[in-house]
Amino acid sequence: MMSSVKTIAVASLNPVKAEAVLHGFRRMFPEDEFQVQTVSVPSGVSDQPMTDEATLEGAATRAENAKAALPEADFWVGVEGGCDHLDAELVAFAWVRVLGRVQAGQARTALFQLPPAVAALVESGMELGDADDRIFGERNSKQANGAVGLLTGDVETRATFYEQAVVLALIPFRNPELYSID
Repeated sequence: MMSSVKTIAVASLNPVKAEAVLHGFRRMFPEDEFQVQTVSVPSGVSDQPMTDEATLEGAATRAENAKAALPEADFWVGVEGGCDHLDAELVAFAWVRVLGRVQAGQARTALFQLPPAVAALVESGMELGDADDRIFGERNSKQANGAVGLLTGDVETRATFYEQAVVLALIPFRNPELYSID
C-alpha cells in the first residue's frame, strides 16, 4: 500500500541541511515518501553560537519557527551548528531538533577539534563557515562540505555529519511507545 508523501519543513535554505534531513528521514522510514520544504526562519541565537546550550536553543527555535511558518507540514526540523570550548580547544558540532504533530526528538552530532587558525577567527567573532573559507581558500563551504569535509578530505561531509544526528533525533518517532507524550 502506497503511503502519502509527508512534508518535512527544514528551517534553513541551506541545501546541505535539507539533504541531510531528507536522507535521515528516508533511512529511518524507508517505507514512507518524503518531500522537503525549506524556510528561512530566525534561530534566536547569534550567527555563530558559542556554547552547547545556545546551539541547542538555536535548533529548537528554528524548528518552532518553521512550524509557525509552515503549519501544514508533517514535521519541522531545526539544524544548528555551533562551537564550544572543550578543555583548551575549540570544537564544532551541531544540534538537530525534530518536531512532529505529537512527538519531538533531538540529538547532537559528534564533535571535532578545530585547527588553531580557524579557532582564532571564530573566537574573534567570525562565523565558522567564513573562517573555513578564509583559511582553506574556499567559497561558501558551509553550503558544501563544511569544516568537517575540509578537515577530513570529504571522508565525512557536512551532510553526512548532520544526517546521523537526524537519524538519532528520530528515535522517538520510530519508537513512540517508548517515548509517550503526557
